[in-house]
Amino acid sequence: MTTPAVSRPDQDLATPTLRTAGEAVVAGLREHGVDTVFGIPGVQTYELFDALRREPGIEVIGARHEQACAYMALGYAQSTGRPGVFSVVPGPGVLNASAGMLTSLATSTPTVCMTSEIPTQFMGRGMGHLHEMPDQQATVSSFTKWASTVVDPAEVPNAMTRAFEEATTGRPGPSVVAVPWDVLTRTAEMPRVAAHPAAADGADDGAEGDLLHRAVEALTSARNPMIMVGSGASHAADQIRALAEKLQAPVVSLRGGRGIIPDDDPLGFTSAEGFERWAHTDALLAVGTRQELVWFRWPDTPESLVSVNVDIDPAQHERLRPDVGLTGDSRVVCTQLLDALEQLPERASRREEFAALKAATRAEIAELTPHSDYLAAIRDVLPRDGYFVEEVSQIGFASYFALEIYEPRHFITCGYQGNLGYGFPTALGVQAAHRDAVVVSVTGDGGFLYGVQELATAVQYGLNVITVVFDNAAFGNVQADQMRIYGHGSATELRNPDFVAMAESFGALGLRATTPDELRTALDKAVRAQRPTVIEVPMPLSLEQSPWKFIMPASRSRAAER
Repeated sequence: MTTPAVSRPDQDLATPTLRTAGEAVVAGLREHGVDTVFGIPGVQTYELFDALRREPGIEVIGARHEQACAYMALGYAQSTGRPGVFSVVPGPGVLNASAGMLTSLATSTPTVCMTSEIPTQFMGRGMGHLHEMPDQQATVSSFTKWASTVVDPAEVPNAMTRAFEEATTGRPGPSVVAVPWDVLTRTAEMPRVAAHPAAADGADDGAEGDLLHRAVEALTSARNPMIMVGSGASHAADQIRALAEKLQAPVVSLRGGRGIIPDDDPLGFTSAEGFERWAHTDALLAVGTRQELVWFRWPDTPESLVSVNVDIDPAQHERLRPDVGLTGDSRVVCTQLLDALEQLPERASRREEFAALKAATRAEIAELTPHSDYLAAIRDVLPRDGYFVEEVSQIGFASYFALEIYEPRHFITCGYQGNLGYGFPTALGVQAAHRDAVVVSVTGDGGFLYGVQELATAVQYGLNVITVVFDNAAFGNVQADQMRIYGHGSATELRNPDFVAMAESFGALGLRATTPDELRTALDKAVRAQRPTVIEVPMPLSLEQSPWKFIMPASRSRAAER
């Protein structure tokens, strides 16, 4: 997905405008439709933030830690499909934000970081200037899609356009523009730079004809096809649904693809439900997904399986080695497949069969208590179009398969990075993008304290996220692993504050719930209060009740029987 440049009648591509480099950065943001920037200013970025202050169309949300800036941009982008933008100082600021940028890369989420550098006369000299990094450009390039250090102020417009192109075209991801301290204040004549034609919608011609023919043959000859989706298919929900109906195939998602087909539709399968059909699947159509379920989480790929992979990144075919690799935008390629399947005779409906399978799996999931009961309470109160942000915690893992999601981009995830503590600050970015929506963040006590200072940000800017903290006084998942392997924990026990009192001290609403029914009541109160809210839920760790038997079903007895 791309963000088109905004044309302005008072400007012309051929008419240069005299600006500082800092003003040119802000003009670039305006040209690309940016309405929110998450950031923390520092001496190297004073000129940039002063220019932002003079731009009425862009809201600046100041965080309390650079890592939160990147996470907020992640949440904004993942929930909208538009680039999330943030600004931090160079050196330690960039490194603090690096976890968020790495997560943007992992989840194929478009973000743009605006940072700075030490003065150009000191760059590369190792003098020990404030915030100096030996080679910031090389460092950030290792965990971003694209990065540039701009030493000529006249090149800032082009760099900004390139940053948004890189973030949004092909496989989306993070980009970085660094303008050194002394360059930001320099003035130059700068023409407005139009978006590159390659970034325009419809530029993708789709898959090659011969490969498309082979894919159609595989799908039409299959008796038990399956469609697997990831975040790369989020904007192709209509096409995915039409393919599922045409093929009478379940649509399975792990994290990023949740909600592309609603979970209350018989065709919409969680990963736990999808595993129940895996042994019988003879054709897999994977769209915009890394197929983590296939090569890591599900045992014993069926011998007769024919795989068709759709991805905008051709390198993904080299990694996954499908029988047929179709390169292109998922919406374009799925439309091609639909056109090619137009003459396929209507297949008998399998909705009743799928609904029965899903009901049986959910009955098994319901025995995972109290996880499933607490998630059911959240689902009862969270509006259908509300947003849910998972976290690296027992309850977060269970949400992969035990919480129904009804729309794409409404299940916010850190993907395979699994970075503890990302959830709460990311949820603030979701709320900033959707001010009137209900946003629920679930977290463990350990993960919440990674970014608890952002409660101050939530209160200051009216980001009314509802955070449910499941407190087991430990880094629970790690402790559970240690107990199974070694018989005891190590460095995992936590002494926590009173989360309710702490929330109130920040000016947020603090509540406590000890049962699923009490959680329903607390959530309902939080929704009506329209304030940042923390709900503490004591939840002792149980080694017997673990979500991992559904996430890694190779450990389940039935998997061994297949």
